[in-house]
Amino acid sequence: MLLLTWSNTAAAQAPKEHSELDATVVAPFRAAAGARTTQARTFVLHLAYPDEGRTHAVRWTLTLSGPGPQGAVLRHWSGTKQVGAGGQSVNLPWDGHADADARGRRMLAPDGLYQLRLLAMADAGTPQEALVEQQWQIQVQRRASTAPRVPAFQAGLQQLPNLEGQPGYRIVYANLHSQTRHSDGGAALDACHGAQDPQTAPYGPIDAYQYAQQHGLDALLTSEHNHMYDGSDGTNGAATPAEAIALYQTGLAEAAAYSAAHPGFLALYGMEWGVINKGGHLNIFNSEQLLGWERNAQDQLLADVETPKGDYAGLYALMRERGWLGQFNHPAQTGQFLVDGQPLGYTPDGNAAMVLCEVMNTSAFSTNDQETEARRSNYEAACNQALAAGYHVAFSSNQDNHCANWGASYGNRTAVLVASPAAGMPVSRDSFLEALRARRVFATMDKHAQLLLTANGKLMGERFDNHGPLHLAISFSNSAGRQAAAVAIFHGVPGSNGSVTQVSDQAEVTFTPAPGPHFYYARLTQDDGNLVWSAPVWVNQLP
Repeated sequence: MLLLTWSNTAAAQAPKEHSELDATVVAPFRAAAGARTTQARTFVLHLAYPDEGRTHAVRWTLTLSGPGPQGAVLRHWSGTKQVGAGGQSVNLPWDGHADADARGRRMLAPDGLYQLRLLAMADAGTPQEALVEQQWQIQVQRRASTAPRVPAFQAGLQQLPNLEGQPGYRIVYANLHSQTRHSDGGAALDACHGAQDPQTAPYGPIDAYQYAQQHGLDALLTSEHNHMYDGSDGTNGAATPAEAIALYQTGLAEAAAYSAAHPGFLALYGMEWGVINKGGHLNIFNSEQLLGWERNAQDQLLADVETPKGDYAGLYALMRERGWLGQFNHPAQTGQFLVDGQPLGYTPDGNAAMVLCEVMNTSAFSTNDQETEARRSNYEAACNQALAAGYHVAFSSNQDNHCANWGASYGNRTAVLVASPAAGMPVSRDSFLEALRARRVFATMDKHAQLLLTANGKLMGERFDNHGPLHLAISFSNSAGRQAAAVAIFHGVPGSNGSVTQVSDQAEVTFTPAPGPHFYYARLTQDDGNLVWSAPVWVNQLP
């Protein structure tokens, strides 16, 4: 009884999930028609900190730089807001001008692509994860401009042509991050106001798969928080291992049964491992066992396999040993995925197990079901940090749905190039996982977009040795008619922990890299501002 009392007290004091700082900026990519001459528009900051009802002083800065990736800072805004769970919004009108120069002159910003960078930090005493960075693009265009030339797929193509003798591929548009009533998701849209108390909402995995299929997705992963199978956001001293493990096995069985009964849809079930506070969330796609660290009042592990909280190096080793694949979820550049004190710290085991990095998410608690959610988060800087550390990860784009709108809050998807099955056969779970393991993935904010990056004819996701010149080529199409407004090819050195820089603004480029390891990826900006990211290619340039 004493142990049970201690356990309940510990649960009450434990930080709850989803209590971290949330900061986004809504930035219209183009000015409204009436502001064509000035290019004026309003940026809107959304700040929330649902930390047990307390408020925090959140300091924020927003900078506008450009045109181009090396452009100077043209405008700067900053302030401090007292922010709690209810959130605060800040409207920042921009008149299309740069800040005044030394002579007091304010000039119109010239045509081009500009970068918005938001930094938000909570007051002292909060975790390092309370630092948020967001980066988005806007376009200033007063005169007609020439769009970049990008070789196109056939519009609406779902079956890719053979590449250099490789087999054909089918594009599977997936959402690989969502929750149901098995953890803290699954609430009806009219009753969803954030994370739910675990296992209390009405809708479970089967409801999620049905909804996603009805809304046009090809695949959905329900990724339940691994430490909520006891029915608690803390630790439930009265829970039993058998009940927690049985619920996880129920989810696996429901996913398999749904896929078998619906051959055009792939239902996936996995777990979101870890905690945000002094941790970091990652999805494990293919574990048949529940992992955890919590124990009940009888000191029984509430999982199949014990994995100490916060031990990412140990988790990676286990994942590699058992062939489990992972995704860094909404990664932060500080305070998360620590290995030997290093954020996003590299290990060879982690490199083998982690295959995806979320580059973009919609709001986890969006109740939008029209694919028009404006609150979106960009994690490209953190994913670049992982790449520069040495991780071989492709980009993914998911929704982290906690409300009953699985895949419908926005049109973003993780697009997976799965080896084409035999005629009339559905995509299998094994072939999907094989594609993830090969990093044949692109991340898109538009479900109609298709993007390929090749390197000397080799497909994105590949690793290869290269002699002589390297030819990088982007191909793009959009079945809804959207066009490319800009393209960029980025370069970094794996294992350098250095910077990732743009090396080209063209869809094709040929050059000879310096000897040694490199990675390259493409980012395409559509004419509506939506972004599409290729997976990297990893090139070891030989002398």
